[in-house]
Amino acid sequence: MSIREDQVKALANETRIEVLRVLTDPARYFSAQESADPVKFGVCVHLLAAHFEVSQPTMSRHIELLKRAGFIQAKRQQKWTYCSRNEAALTDYANWLKASLSIQDA
Repeated sequence: MSIREDQVKALANETRIEVLRVLTDPARYFSAQESADPVKFGVCVHLLAAHFEVSQPTMSRHIELLKRAGFIQAKRQQKWTYCSRNEAALTDYANWLKASLSIQDA
């Protein structure tokens, strides 16, 4: 599967789109995270699962798809995984999508 196919698949689910939305402003949604600064270090997968009221394995599957697409970065710290947006990958995808959907001169 190509990176573009992974990216399209990652964004084909409303929960994954919403994960990217809340990670835009982690201080707003996850200010109670005590283990690390959610802005500087990322948001714990456990807190993302709680926020979306899904099991941790379900959230881990969403995170894995977003990672494979390049849209988020994940860091392990002991037994926890912290996630943050990869703004460069998201911008690249948006630019690619815009160019792909544009009418080309013949």
